[in-house]
Amino acid sequence: MTDRHNETASEPESVEGVGPEARRRLLGLRLSALRAKSGLTAEEAGNRAGVSKATVSRYERGKGSIRWTYVDQLCRVYGTSDAEREALSDLAKHSKQTDAWWVPYAGKLSDNMRLLLAMENEASRIHHLGVGVVPGLLQTMEYARSIRTTPDPGLSAGDVDEYLSVRMQRQQIFDRAQPPTYRAVLDEAVLHRLVGGSEVMTDQLSYLLKRAQDPGITIQVLPLTAGAYVAALSPFIRYGGTNPDLDVIYLENAVGSLFLDDATARKTYADGFAFLCREALDPASSAGLIAEVLTSHRNRT
Repeated sequence: MTDRHNETASEPESVEGVGPEARRRLLGLRLSALRAKSGLTAEEAGNRAGVSKATVSRYERGKGSIRWTYVDQLCRVYGTSDAEREALSDLAKHSKQTDAWWVPYAGKLSDNMRLLLAMENEASRIHHLGVGVVPGLLQTMEYARSIRTTPDPGLSAGDVDEYLSVRMQRQQIFDRAQPPTYRAVLDEAVLHRLVGGSEVMTDQLSYLLKRAQDPGITIQVLPLTAGAYVAALSPFIRYGGTNPDLDVIYLENAVGSLFLDDATARKTYADGFAFLCREALDPASSAGLIAEVLTSHRNRT
C-alpha cells in the first residue's frame, strides 16, 4: 500500500455501517499515517509498544486478527489524543467477522476467497468488467456448473457443489434492504460463447435481462464492433464504499488472485472502468443486444 505514508493523521471519521474488513483496512491507514507523522520506523514503533515489527506492518496492511491492546499501545507511542486512541481501539475490537453468511464455510475457503467475500459483503459499490464469462454475481447455477475446469481440478463432485452453492449465495447481496450499486461492463463475446449449450445460454441471458431491471444494477455491453481496448483485456472487480481510499481491485487468473489497493492502482482501474462505460453501449441498447443474442441461442434449442 504505497500511498499510505502520504496520508495525514486526523481525528477519527464516522465508521457507521462499515464492516469488519473495512474496519481493519481503515485502522491500517490510520496507524500507518500516525507512524509516518511520528517519524518512527516499524521496528522502532514496535520496540516502544512491546510488539514485533511484523505485527506493526501487518496491522498497517489491515491483515489478520488484531488485538486492541496492541493498538492502544501503538497509539500511546504515537502520542495520539485520547479520542483517537479510543476510536482506533474500538475499530480493533470490532474488526473480526463473526456473523456473515459465509463464516460457516470459512474453513474450506482460501484466504483470498474469504477476503473477497468479506469485501463483497461490505461494499456499497461494485464495478465489474466481465471478459470470457458472465460475472459470478450474475451467473445462473447451470451456467456456473457448465464452466469447464482444467484437467484434474482436485475437487470432488461434492466439493464442486459446495463451491457453486457459495457462488450462488454471493448473489444474496442484491436482495438486501440496502443492496450495493452494481455496474457491469461485459465484452460482447461473453454473450456468444456457448457455455453449457443453447438452453443454458438462453436461461443465462434471460437472467441478465431480469437482473438489469433491478434499480441498483447496470449492465452495459462493449460491442465487438468497438474494437479492442487495453483496459478490457483482463477481467477485474472494484469494491468500494463511502471512503474511496478503501477501494480494492480484485484480479484473478489461472494460478491465483491478487488484491490491489494502492493509490496508483485505484486511479488506473477507476479511470479505465469509466472509459469503458463511455465506450460501451448504454444500458437500454445493451439490453437490446442481449435480447438479440438470446433469440439466436433460443432458435438453436
